[in-house]
Amino acid sequence: MQLVPCLAFNGDCRQVFEFYHQCLGGEIVAMVDYSHPEVANHVPPDWHDKIMHARLVTDNAVLMGSDNRGETGKNDGFSVAVQVSDEEEAERIFAALSEGGTVTMPIGETFWSSRFGMFVDRYGVSWMVNCERPMG
Repeated sequence: MQLVPCLAFNGDCRQVFEFYHQCLGGEIVAMVDYSHPEVANHVPPDWHDKIMHARLVTDNAVLMGSDNRGETGKNDGFSVAVQVSDEEEAERIFAALSEGGTVTMPIGETFWSSRFGMFVDRYGVSWMVNCERPMG
């Protein structure tokens, strides 16, 4: 089993996932818009270029998202957590994803982690970046 976060947006999912791809690497393996014949007649024409399903795969992680017409598009109540084993990679990902956002806890050392930080990115998504110390 794999649990996969799926984020909701209000029309900027394509832009968001291009930003995440730039920051996290990997590959955008799906970017399906509402223009497909199966759904095009169920949404207004101005939504045909919005994203019905996006999927970013990097290493063994998956992040999905979509533009959700008529919904808030807010991602309240959770954070996407990025777990890495390298301090420099933690610093790089934190700096890239938090650019233009709001840092709520600067990345630094904690009692459980050599690097940990939290922020809300420029699109309103909460993130945590963690590089745990070996437990034992």
